[in-house]
Amino acid sequence: MTDAPAARLPLATQMLRFGLVGTLGFAVDTAVVYAAHFGLGLDLYSAGALAYLTAASTNWLLNRRFTFPEARRQHAGAQWLRFVVTQLAGFALNRGTYAALIATVAAARAEPVIAVAAGSLAGMAVNFLAARFLVFREGAR
Repeated sequence: MTDAPAARLPLATQMLRFGLVGTLGFAVDTAVVYAAHFGLGLDLYSAGALAYLTAASTNWLLNRRFTFPEARRQHAGAQWLRFVVTQLAGFALNRGTYAALIATVAAARAEPVIAVAAGSLAGMAVNFLAARFLVFREGAR
């Protein structure tokens, strides 16, 4: 009989690492929103789109190396593409929440970090499951 807590340890470790990578992705996302909007003058929606693509690419690379290191044997370009495609559901939740808050909450327009944080939380669970079971799985090329 297998010890249940020990059997869950790799999953728990992956979730923790995924969360740490996500925290770094959140920082990248926020920094790019602020730089693109306040520095380059992009509207908040364009800044959000640019920030999401930058953060998603950063998260893919860090998850490939840190969260799912066994997946480094997979072809990087194909894996990145799978990551970007599978993260679309998380993107919809993430940026849907972001856009809704920017459109309806004055505090989120004044401090976009509120909308970035809410969007990140909305998409996190979907993103982890897609990454674990569709992108960084064993046997993927």
